[in-house]
Amino acid sequence: MTYEPISVFDIFKIGIGPSSSHTLGPWRAAQRFLQTLIRKNILYQVAEVKVQLYGSLAKTGIGHGTDMAVQLGLSGDDPVSFDVHNIHSKLNDIASMKKLLLAGLHEIDFDPKEDIDFLFTETLPFHPNALTFMAALKNGESIAETYYSVGGGFVIKEGEEAIGSKATQLPFPINTADDLLHWCIKTGLAIHEVVMENENAWRPEQQTKEQLLNIWRVMKECIYRGCAVEGTLPGGLSVRRRAGGLNKRLLKDSAMPPDYESWITAIQKGGHDFKYILDWVSCFALAVNEENASFGRVVTAPTNGAAGVIPAVLLYYIVFNDGNSEEKIIRFLLTASEIGSIFKKGATISAAMGGCQAEIGVSSSMAAAALTEAMGGTQRQALMAAEIAMEHHLGMTCDPIGGLVQIPCIERNTMGAIKAITASQLALQSMPDYAKVSLDGVIKTMWDTAQDMHSKYKETADGGLAVNVPLSLPEC
Repeated sequence: MTYEPISVFDIFKIGIGPSSSHTLGPWRAAQRFLQTLIRKNILYQVAEVKVQLYGSLAKTGIGHGTDMAVQLGLSGDDPVSFDVHNIHSKLNDIASMKKLLLAGLHEIDFDPKEDIDFLFTETLPFHPNALTFMAALKNGESIAETYYSVGGGFVIKEGEEAIGSKATQLPFPINTADDLLHWCIKTGLAIHEVVMENENAWRPEQQTKEQLLNIWRVMKECIYRGCAVEGTLPGGLSVRRRAGGLNKRLLKDSAMPPDYESWITAIQKGGHDFKYILDWVSCFALAVNEENASFGRVVTAPTNGAAGVIPAVLLYYIVFNDGNSEEKIIRFLLTASEIGSIFKKGATISAAMGGCQAEIGVSSSMAAAALTEAMGGTQRQALMAAEIAMEHHLGMTCDPIGGLVQIPCIERNTMGAIKAITASQLALQSMPDYAKVSLDGVIKTMWDTAQDMHSKYKETADGGLAVNVPLSLPEC
């Protein structure tokens, strides 16, 4: 089977929480629908727009902000640049006035309660995350397009086959872990070097580095912001944010340092005690996913629901393992992205398709491989670390309580980060040549498990914790 190449910037995308498949994907789909209207020169002929949400997008769409995403997308706003502080005011304006400025240019009547239809009992065959945009024109004609949000912010229009970036001839085509290892052995290059050579086919190397550092900037700002805030998460579960309180205790109740660099210095002064490091890794991950649950700006890694694992492990590397250099950070992200793209090609990174193993499991594998190579491991050891991390996430379900990306999602990021570090340590102390399980074998097993998993455990909130835990929970 042939796949389009996937860039590091397909895996790492800047957006707004709480879900890459339920928020970022539908937002991008709405933008693409606008592009169709503009390209056909019919934007100003539109009289009304209706949106239909299917499957998982319908069942957990409210908690995941799908209705928010399509409204902002149709308004012409972009998830990379839109001010997250303006989300609720803009949505309130649309709801109260029952008007929407299509593409920011053309006003139409739009009532979110009437024009966004949650089809809870209907699922389209290609993918559980489906949505259809329908525009009625003033001349009586109409146009409709269906999109599938297939995980990690990837969107496929009905009839398309592409899953990645625009087709480009890469020097080192990679679909599997074996392909990656083949090129590493043949060229003598490290994993991150192979990935960079491929990225050079899309853009100049300096541009790739600058964009990766911008990705890290958004990640670290998200961690710092999440560690500085306390309070309760939105959505009705009354879940208390914990990263801020944990950060304060670890800093011995001293004031939050005024900037990221001062904060890192304060953390390093606390030493290298095992429990201290463990608490900080958990704090980093909690911070990101509490921001994600609060409609904050995050980076898909490879999804929003699993956005805390890679930043937490990378910051662990930076703070406690002398990884604080731009070049080391770039290498870490390059290696992590390639593991994510291999999972995307061989299985899925969509919880609606594969359960939480496809999100936390994949992010843990990505982080484990990147950390292993960063710590001096060989290519085989890096792939072994990725395999170990996923092996111990196999079968993990996605059963969000209340359809919100909060319980158990936020804590699972801490577990994924710790497992990634443990997997890396095991791989660094092992002889991969004698390993009994390959990364490709685990990816196939993950996909087989995903196909066998009941739909109620795939981001529908129809099973597991979502039905066995009362919604009137006490504060955590």
